[in-house]
Amino acid sequence: MSIIIFGVISLFLFLIGFLGLAVPFMPGLPLAWFGYFLYAWAGDFEKISALNAIIFLALTIFSSIFDFVAPIIGAKKYKASKFGILGAGIGVLIGVFLIGPIGIILGPFLGAFLGELMADKKIVKAIKPAFGTFMGFIFGLFLKIIIIFVMFGFFIASLLK
Repeated sequence: MSIIIFGVISLFLFLIGFLGLAVPFMPGLPLAWFGYFLYAWAGDFEKISALNAIIFLALTIFSSIFDFVAPIIGAKKYKASKFGILGAGIGVLIGVFLIGPIGIILGPFLGAFLGELMADKKIVKAIKPAFGTFMGFIFGLFLKIIIIFVMFGFFIASLLK
């Protein structure tokens, strides 16, 4: 009976996790992983192994860190100057805290753009590295989507065992 209750709680956490993919401030993937782990633990790691839960934990941690680094990598890939890369990094931190959820997108973009302007680049050339920060964000989002859907697939498969 308790495994059913934990299964429902886990499913609820997955649903919140999926919602968290659309809301940048909400830790969607960590919440989904917690639901996954909770169900594995409630089932004494028979339907979902401890190793499987650890692997998804590692992917969740990697993805969470990557969310902050991806805009900087994107700026660098699009040939940002040191000022642009520094601006993107500062923009991630300031954007999240000052602007809120949309700041995780706008902060690095504006930071890289302003950094490129400080490096004496013209507006047209400053937009390209700023666009790279946005592409980094999109790549990080796709990574989270893949991880959560694969983890959810494992969860559903374990329910059917």
